[in-house]
Amino acid sequence: MANTQQTKALVLRELHEKGILVLPNAWDAGSAALIAQGGAKAIATTSGGVSWSAGKPDQQALSRDEMVALVRRIAETVDVPVTADIEGGYGLAPEDVAATVTAVIEAGVVGVNLEDSKPDFTLFTAEEQAARIRAAREAAERAGLPELVVNLRTDVFLFGIGEPEGRAADVLARAAVYAEAGADSLFVPGLLDLAVIAELVEGQPLPVNVMAGPGAPTVAEFEAAGVRRVSLGTAVAQAAYSLARRAAAELVDHGTYDALDGALDFGAVNSSFTR
Repeated sequence: MANTQQTKALVLRELHEKGILVLPNAWDAGSAALIAQGGAKAIATTSGGVSWSAGKPDQQALSRDEMVALVRRIAETVDVPVTADIEGGYGLAPEDVAATVTAVIEAGVVGVNLEDSKPDFTLFTAEEQAARIRAAREAAERAGLPELVVNLRTDVFLFGIGEPEGRAADVLARAAVYAEAGADSLFVPGLLDLAVIAELVEGQPLPVNVMAGPGAPTVAEFEAAGVRRVSLGTAVAQAAYSLARRAAAELVDHGTYDALDGALDFGAVNSSFTR
């Protein structure tokens, strides 16, 4: 294990310890380079965007090998730490999670997102997910990167699991089990209520990560509620692909190019990459 990878893992850990880490998620090597150039202190991948870049839908439509190859190119392109969205671990069993963690570490990654939901949108029990977290930690140890940052995504709010009034308590109970199993941070997509977020921050030991986008509270408001990490999921990739379709439709239908106004010029983009 290269010392530089260990150093990057420690940097990523430190970025969760004070202030707030903002992550405009990347989906390919080019977007990662531009996002890093925009000032991002780390790069997080988005599984949806990575899949779309290969012409496939989200939800583990890529094979593990395909995902790892795309993530490797991102890690090779930027100098900042990279954390990879490995979805549900590319398999239900703890050994599947271990195999995926081993592969992305070998590709240069220093953090992972791991979901507690299954492909049928039900959730693993807290104990089942704890076994998967322990498998990730053990795989990182074997790979020589015990510093790997495991951002545990719980989909209680995203998928509307259980009665609304009981969801915060469910997340708190899960977080206690996940922390004991070795998770480093708690990702709660689908939750934007600042009062509930503050309750989760206070009620369990892990740094809290939320997913933001248009209409969400500001980063400053999240920080005031105690959030340590804000990511954008597929939002930046959606905006980029939306522009591509909008520009194409304008050109085909009207023969004009107004959708392209405001783009970086060729030189600015081209100089963002090295050979």
